[in-house]
Amino acid sequence: MAIKKIKTAIFISGRGSNLKSLINYSRKKKSKIKIFLIVSNNSKAEGLKLSKKHKIKKMIVDFKNQKMAENKIIKELNSQNIKLICLAGFMKILSKKFINKFKHPILNIHPSLLPKYKGLNTHKRILQNKEKYTGCTVHYVNEKLDSGKIILQKKIKIFKKDNLKKISDKVLKIEHAIYPEAIEKILN
Repeated sequence: MAIKKIKTAIFISGRGSNLKSLINYSRKKKSKIKIFLIVSNNSKAEGLKLSKKHKIKKMIVDFKNQKMAENKIIKELNSQNIKLICLAGFMKILSKKFINKFKHPILNIHPSLLPKYKGLNTHKRILQNKEKYTGCTVHYVNEKLDSGKIILQKKIKIFKKDNLKKISDKVLKIEHAIYPEAIEKILN
């Protein structure tokens, strides 16, 4: 019997490497999601090319007026019957109103071991503070930045020879593995 897949939207702002990873995951037989929509606040986001390649509807929204942008997105999510949002490098903070209007899970992936290092430039701050470990966190989105309930974390060791690029690459690699795991966990 085929698994009924949850209609999912992925929100991006950049290169879309987590989007690509989630598309690959969604194509697996045992996957619990089907990606119906890619939303971006950046018309030049590299990840938008994946919408054409994989025949997934895309929506580019200008966030100059956040209230209008979010209303437009909510309308589209409802019309598509979307039941899950995955933020994947989406560089806008969704309002409390948006989060409350969308009555389904909104997930985010963050490149640190939350609650440490919320916000931007995490790898740089981690190196400056001479941390021994870093990693990534998948969490529920709430109205506070990177503060929602943690679903899953993966930790990696930082070596003396690691620089910003090495840490960034290592963390991104585990992000690609952990995001599908977190989705599986919440949908079981």
